Amino acid sequence: MPAKARNNKGDRAERLRLYRALQGLPAAHFDEILFALNPPAGIVSPAQTQQGTRTGELLGWAEGQGGCGLVAVYELLVDYVPDLPRPSASDKDPVPVSSIETSLGRLVISYKREMEPDEPLALSLREALGEQYTVFIDQQMTVGANWVEQIRNEIQQAEALIVLLSEPAVSSEMVQREVQMAHEFARTHGHPQILPVRLAYREPFQYPLSVYLDPIQWAFWESPADTPRLLEELRQALTGGTLPLATPADKAQIIQAPKPVAVPRPTPSAQPRSSRQALPLELPEGTMAPESQFYVARSFDQIAQSTIQQQGVTITIKGPRQMGKSSLLNQVMSTAHEQGKRVAFLDFQLFDQASLTDPDTFFPEFCAWLTDELDLEDQVDEYWKRRLSNTQRCTRYVGRYLLPTLAAPLVLAMDEVETMFDTEFRSDFFGMLRSWHNNRATKPAWKQLDLALVTSTEPYQLIDNLNQSPFNVGQIIELTDFDFAQVADLNQRHGDPLTASELQRLMDLVNGHPYLVRKALYLVVTGTLSTHDLFDQADKERGPFGDHLRYHLFRMYDKPELVQGFLQVIHTHTCADERVFFRLRGAGLVQRSSSNGVEVLPRCQLYEQYFQQHLG
Repeated sequence: MPAKARNNKGDRAERLRLYRALQGLPAAHFDEILFALNPPAGIVSPAQTQQGTRTGELLGWAEGQGGCGLVAVYELLVDYVPDLPRPSASDKDPVPVSSIETSLGRLVISYKREMEPDEPLALSLREALGEQYTVFIDQQMTVGANWVEQIRNEIQQAEALIVLLSEPAVSSEMVQREVQMAHEFARTHGHPQILPVRLAYREPFQYPLSVYLDPIQWAFWESPADTPRLLEELRQALTGGTLPLATPADKAQIIQAPKPVAVPRPTPSAQPRSSRQALPLELPEGTMAPESQFYVARSFDQIAQSTIQQQGVTITIKGPRQMGKSSLLNQVMSTAHEQGKRVAFLDFQLFDQASLTDPDTFFPEFCAWLTDELDLEDQVDEYWKRRLSNTQRCTRYVGRYLLPTLAAPLVLAMDEVETMFDTEFRSDFFGMLRSWHNNRATKPAWKQLDLALVTSTEPYQLIDNLNQSPFNVGQIIELTDFDFAQVADLNQRHGDPLTASELQRLMDLVNGHPYLVRKALYLVVTGTLSTHDLFDQADKERGPFGDHLRYHLFRMYDKPELVQGFLQVIHTHTCADERVFFRLRGAGLVQRSSSNGVEVLPRCQLYEQYFQQHLG
């Protein structure tokens, strides 16, 4: 039995290696292999259907050819893949498939560029692992469509994504996006494997990285002396072994409570600009905790918090990306807890593609997730036995099981609901939420349910019939960027690192963009950049906002209508396609002119400068 198990594992590995090699072939070469093998007519060209699906069918057919089919595919494949070893003329039998293992293994190393120790370690790993694998590392690449497409393709084809996680890296938008992408590909294609390496980073992973990384194994690196050990651990994991931090107990040994970032002590010659003492710093990334001393309350904060203290309310929080919507939702949830309400938080980004394409999968998964958030017994299967529609089952489950079971009012807090925008059943789902809102008028039990929805897309785009929309009822809160007074307040909380003239220059550059303002102040206060370098390098690829700008470019690369729409905004201050405008606005890239409400402008000067260079 052990020998048989090993052989089966080897067969699967051989098939996977060929699968990945075939996936990387141009369609014309794939057609030539199909012609030579003459498989059944049902296996068609990748030009006619998805290449990954056709590849799987081709190899499935080859495996059924008396044990020689895979080798036959290999013999044809070596004519198109230069790196594969070719059989010599003296070989009696074809080269066994297992001999191509080292040349087909592909790895991607994700890291925070131009950071110590991130980049030196990434280069060391590439050199050492490059002896056995093809290793991709984003180091010296020209920014543009080819760069973005290559990163996506490399992650999709990789056997593993090795992600180096220092404190700066866990806050990197690009690192987070690459981990998310690897997670999505792994769920749909079975690879890449994600291998997280903590670089002297002992704090708990924060959302959203915690969702992807907490359930899997980790490695830990603290100094260059650990590099040989780390290499051995990675090699073992890549050949079917495990990383050392595999259990909750293992992980708990290295996790420490988060500590505030200390503000560097000024040099004796430094002249303080203010006597105000800076608060202990927080990284300017992600959703802010309700107790954060750097949270700048705006006028709508009081409106949201007073609304959630009432019974049976619906709140919609909308605004462009990185405006503080999720942080405001955190404040709302904290207030709800203080009022004795139960809170269930669902981030719609965590629904996988399979759920978002099939309502029969989505609705029961929605109910199961909600149940899990409330730590109640899952009875979804029982309610799904009834011959009713998905929305009827879901409504009965919430109204007849969850709400009566809870001993307190329930706040259903839903973030990133624009994820539903492209689903065919979005009107069914949002119409269901509207019916829950309406039920409060006639069914007392539904007064126990509050709805809090967060979206960066205009609500009317999410549902065809506005009379069935949950976004035009209840309390609607639209977030805006910081004004000068709020930026000055935040500057004071950081110890006044910028003068009044520098504050105005920052406003001119980022137009009160909450995240970019915090990022700029953090970099200056920690001594990472001087104020001169902050402004001089602002729109540079490797400047203070490079990671943020590259993330936006990455998100747009395969959406030509958004690229053309944004260029039109930059050059003509118009956007002919209203749907494109709202998607660019939801991404936080454009806005209507505050002076006339007609012109469409880049959200800030920084975006105009950078994207004019890199989208052209």
